[in-house]
Amino acid sequence: MNPYESLPPKSFWKLAVANRNMFDIENLWDPKFNIKPDHKVVTYGSCFAQHIGNALTARGFNWLSTEQAPPFLSEQDADLYSYNIFSARTGNIYTASLLKQWTEWALGTSDPSKEVWQQDEKFYDPFRPKIEPNGFESKLEMMSSREETVQAFKESICQADYFVFTLGLTESWSNVNGDEYPMCPGTISGEFDDEVHKFKNQQFVEIQNSLSASITLMRELNPNLKFILTVSPVPLTATNSNNHVLLATMESKSILRAVAGQLVSEHSYIDYFPSYEIINSPVFRGTFFQPNSRSVNMYGVNFVMDSFFKCLESKYGVSSNKNSETSSSITSSNSGDEPVDEHCEEAVLAAFGAKQ
Repeated sequence: MNPYESLPPKSFWKLAVANRNMFDIENLWDPKFNIKPDHKVVTYGSCFAQHIGNALTARGFNWLSTEQAPPFLSEQDADLYSYNIFSARTGNIYTASLLKQWTEWALGTSDPSKEVWQQDEKFYDPFRPKIEPNGFESKLEMMSSREETVQAFKESICQADYFVFTLGLTESWSNVNGDEYPMCPGTISGEFDDEVHKFKNQQFVEIQNSLSASITLMRELNPNLKFILTVSPVPLTATNSNNHVLLATMESKSILRAVAGQLVSEHSYIDYFPSYEIINSPVFRGTFFQPNSRSVNMYGVNFVMDSFFKCLESKYGVSSNKNSETSSSITSSNSGDEPVDEHCEEAVLAAFGAKQ
């Protein structure tokens, strides 16, 4: 008798994978938490995080947005100005250290930066460079908008039952004061200055410390808050690491996945959902990627989110208020072969390699 003799079928590659059609592979997630439709869930992080919020809403779950668009904005304009993409109007939060920065600003343990970028008589927020496509009319308007988002971010922490965060990158850009940007200055807006702006490719310990500190701070404000971590399956658009972008992608995602796994093993209030593995496993043969091998198609997004709800229902009997057919439109009205519409600031980096 040995331990392997009593293991379930999911523990064996032949039984769980090789003997199955790839679309019939199941039990990829054993959820720690019984997430019910009336629980308040907030979502932040890398580009892929927005699909989780969309899916929760489409399934009748309670996705919480604490920064609503002004009533005079059309739905299309609200989307253009980045409302209801994440639970507050933070834009993409790609790194654990950027999440820590937002958390410290929200809880008052550090003061929000006073930095503003000005171009052609318009003002841009260095920490949310894409939320106002045409810029703000004044520095005061920009700073007031940022403060509204800081407060909305804090309110989302206070109200939420679950905080879902999608880790996206290890590469980061900061100024000499230590304030971190979501994007390198001079890409979406601003001007790059190599005396002021510093690059860092963060490693395991730093990322683990940033994420742990963020979670600790949030639970001081809301002791009942639970976390679900994911890793974005979307490869890097570009890398400043001097490595080939394919190698940089694999290193980055591997580190982020390892950090998530370490925290989940240490804390009962943190879980991990395998969106990264579902999209990137060789078992799925690249089925869920566009021909560019980077963009995730609609079928991939829907397969990931269907897996999320099926695993919840299998373990806890929690069913959504809307059937699975509804989910076919959670991300796009396009066919599965067409790109999924994402608010992804990092994608702009592709333009800088166009002439090479």
